[in-house]
Amino acid sequence: MPAVTRLARGIAATLVATSLCLISAPAAMADRTPGGGSVGDGSGSDTNTSGNVDGDTVSASASGVVFDTSNNGHGSSVGPVASADSSWSPPACWYAPKYTPEQLQKTLEPIWEAGSTGDQWDLEQRETYVNGNPYKDFNKDKTGKGYFWDSFVDKSYPPGWDKCTKEIFWVDTGDQPPADAVNAVTPEVLAALAYAQIRVPTKPVSLKPEGTTKVNLPTWAWLDGADFKPVSVTASVPVLGISATATAEPYSLKIEPGTADAETYPASGVCEIRGGHIGEEYAAGKANETPPCGVKYLRSSGDGTYHLRATVTWKIHWTAGGDPTPHTLPDGTFGADQDVVVQEIQAVNR
Repeated sequence: MPAVTRLARGIAATLVATSLCLISAPAAMADRTPGGGSVGDGSGSDTNTSGNVDGDTVSASASGVVFDTSNNGHGSSVGPVASADSSWSPPACWYAPKYTPEQLQKTLEPIWEAGSTGDQWDLEQRETYVNGNPYKDFNKDKTGKGYFWDSFVDKSYPPGWDKCTKEIFWVDTGDQPPADAVNAVTPEVLAALAYAQIRVPTKPVSLKPEGTTKVNLPTWAWLDGADFKPVSVTASVPVLGISATATAEPYSLKIEPGTADAETYPASGVCEIRGGHIGEEYAAGKANETPPCGVKYLRSSGDGTYHLRATVTWKIHWTAGGDPTPHTLPDGTFGADQDVVVQEIQAVNR
């Protein structure tokens, strides 16, 4: 059994996880998983993200990283974006500061005393953190001069979550973590973690006619500007003084009618943002106009429906704390399906 798994089980067995945290939110340890702590889904709810809530500001503490989601999408009608680049994804596990010498002692000693991880492993741990190979008495002589770092995982367990198997290690203030510490926090890693916390509207695209339309009748499509606006998440490690903000801005809307018997506006089916808007809201008197964004069905859906899919692409970039220079992250996408009934009526007066 990997050492990190034994450690996590030992912590759960001794019920000390919820009492130990490097930063200000004791609940952050409540969601410990194999390999260390975990990060929530960014929604700000107590069951998904550990942290403190003050008005609309959510400071979610996980793995030594604090997430400010006050400018993120909120409410029940939001969801995560998917990377448009299939070769890129946010880190599934990473390393960050977690323990002072005293905190590590209070974490490990109850586990050793309980014997929940096995005598041999406990002896090896004592040799590592107490007997000076390489840490003497939990590095207490370096208190205030650094931190013990540990591994953490995304609690949704995406592929690669189990690659962070390095034992808890010490890093002096101002020094770099060892090269074999996968995704040790840096501004760039923080930007990727912030990306994973971004939440965007999941509301269906607005359509006119809505739900039921007619054959050969253009259906207008647009995004509600009140919902589809830029969002951002800032991830920081206060004890290291580093941070990064990932910002997502709506860029385009792709319409897929759900049948080949349809025409899209524009012909590509991709409606780009223009003048701060994607598409145009239908208004009385536009019945004879061609919508800048929409679809026209050429055949009835019969007794069924067509499944129109609307996918919004979000351009995402990040900036490091104190540096306004933007750095590109992969586009994010979110798609939603809508059922459309198309009736067999050739001409309609509106």
